[in-house]
Amino acid sequence: MTPKQFFHAHRALPLVVALSAAGLALAAEPVPGLDSSGYDNAVRVQDDLFQAVNGGWVKKTEIPADKPSYGSFIKLRDLSDERVRTIVDALAATPQQPGSTEQKIADFYKSYTDIAALDKAGLKPMHALLESIAKIKTKADLSAWFGAMQGSADTPIVVGIEPDFKNPDAYGIMTFQGGLGLPDRDYYLKDDERFAKARDAYQAYLTQLGELSGDKHAAETAKAVIAIERQLAEVHWAKVELRDPVKMYNPSTLADLEKSAPGIDWAGYFKAAGLSGVDKLVIGQPNTTTATAKLVADLPLEQWKAYLRLHELDAQADILPKAFRDARFAFRGKALTGATEDKPRWQKGIDEVNDALGEAVGKVYVGRYFPADYKARMQKLVDNLLATYKTSIDGLSWMTPETKAAAQAKLAKYTTKIGYPDKWRDYSKLEVKPGDAVGNRRRAEAFEWARQVARAGKPVDRSEWGMTPQTVNAYYNPLFNEIVFPAAILQPPFFDMAADDAVNYGAIGAVIGHEISHGFDDQGSQFDGDGKLRNWWTDADRKAFDAIGAKLAAQYDAYEPIPGKHVNGKLTMGENIADLSGLQIAYKAYEATLGGKPAPVIGGLTGEQRFFLSFGQIWREKTREERRLQLLTIDPHSPGEFRADGASINADGFHDAFRTQPGDKMWKAPEDRIRLW
Repeated sequence: MTPKQFFHAHRALPLVVALSAAGLALAAEPVPGLDSSGYDNAVRVQDDLFQAVNGGWVKKTEIPADKPSYGSFIKLRDLSDERVRTIVDALAATPQQPGSTEQKIADFYKSYTDIAALDKAGLKPMHALLESIAKIKTKADLSAWFGAMQGSADTPIVVGIEPDFKNPDAYGIMTFQGGLGLPDRDYYLKDDERFAKARDAYQAYLTQLGELSGDKHAAETAKAVIAIERQLAEVHWAKVELRDPVKMYNPSTLADLEKSAPGIDWAGYFKAAGLSGVDKLVIGQPNTTTATAKLVADLPLEQWKAYLRLHELDAQADILPKAFRDARFAFRGKALTGATEDKPRWQKGIDEVNDALGEAVGKVYVGRYFPADYKARMQKLVDNLLATYKTSIDGLSWMTPETKAAAQAKLAKYTTKIGYPDKWRDYSKLEVKPGDAVGNRRRAEAFEWARQVARAGKPVDRSEWGMTPQTVNAYYNPLFNEIVFPAAILQPPFFDMAADDAVNYGAIGAVIGHEISHGFDDQGSQFDGDGKLRNWWTDADRKAFDAIGAKLAAQYDAYEPIPGKHVNGKLTMGENIADLSGLQIAYKAYEATLGGKPAPVIGGLTGEQRFFLSFGQIWREKTREERRLQLLTIDPHSPGEFRADGASINADGFHDAFRTQPGDKMWKAPEDRIRLW
């Protein structure tokens, strides 16, 4: 036994008080930050951390009728929406200065939520858009329509203005595959009866949209549209392929694109998109682009126009009369996610306002709901995690000094954003009209696209945020080499000013570690400290890293959340690495705060135990099968129970804290535990 093992073994002795053979022996006194009412005392932590901490909650909680899933994240998102609602309702209740940001927020929200006006307007607000489709006479017109709708429609080829992977100091132009109405190519191509059921529901939905818009041959039209989408799906890259930045980085000139994919009038496409004079760009999926262009050339123009009509009716259905709204929910809500009621109109209106004027709303939000001391404590946590990561890299046994030095150089260049941006977005040129829901959405999309287009080829603005302050989430951006934590996630159960360090390090500390670790996962590790796509690894170190990753993929491949459908270990690789490494780094950082002294026992629990119970608690969730199928197909995150258990089972600290042993379901021999960073 090493001194470290001896230390951990003796630190865990109070466990005898905290645990019984059956599971958690809940203390009479509460533990700040831990919700003991959600525990399941019939499940031992050593057998299933997620169920022990959340099983009671899972048993007694019914997913709200309007939601496909429910849990820690969704509950906090509801709170954020309620807070934004108080802001927006106050603005909407009184007249605002015309042209002011307040007027725009109020009128945008009121136009969306005034369903009586939407019912009365019928399809009239769509006439201009549908007429633009009707006027398409040639394939060149079709190409121009695709270009003109960038930023508004999910066309078969989508353009993004992003920092260039190889020159992240400048914005470049990049194309991506798109254009499917179902969530993923698998829904079209796989024989699973659940996918087949979704396809049938989609056929019925498109038929209904056609009938409601006056198509006398709606069923045949719907079949023709789905036929286009199936052919697109056949040439789409799978989600796992889309995780490879090297494979996606394919520089091209406009002339080369015109030769490789001649079925689209690319000059007309880019001119209509506001990008005249494009010379250099990056093609995300070259073979898909070539095949898609061939489909544009080969399929009848009328079939493509039907595709555009139904796609636009689908995209705008939530701001059309009731029959359209109901049809959209029956498919996109009930059939695809299992929800039995539509989301409340007010909450969908908040989503709409956040999409269009998010930072304007966020500026008010942080003034009301994000105290300065939250940011200060959060910054301290981040600093501690970064320092621990630095120490941990030095101690890696599988990495050579050369690559360690490069990893340290990258870590040293991390930037951190907490709460809200230093510079707020200017919405002065966005026009919002009372009572014009369709027009307001189209103008907001065009406003944002114009902002994107204006920066093509220009220096990158690294102060920009990719999320609003009222978003309950966090992210790592490899092109900026930054970690970002919006204000709305810095609340219980993730961040609790009343909780002790053990609880906070197990929750928000693991989230911080997760985002830091994304810079060193299978994707992020391909970018250097300046955000440049560059191999800074030795071949031997990359081989060692990939071998460890393969073990992790195999672990998650074995999980089967619904019968016959497993977690995809390769699709979820980056998130699983971030969960695993983030948890282990957060634990090391928490241990460092103790300065070699035992943590206080609170509620009969050691600090180490509180840390892992807090970690298990943040992944509390319950999901409908339809939604779970969708997420297992498209989402790079594993389901919550496997995020909690899959990371913890590899953590030495977990096994020390709960004294696991052979025979326990969470037991994993030390030599088999997966450790990366």
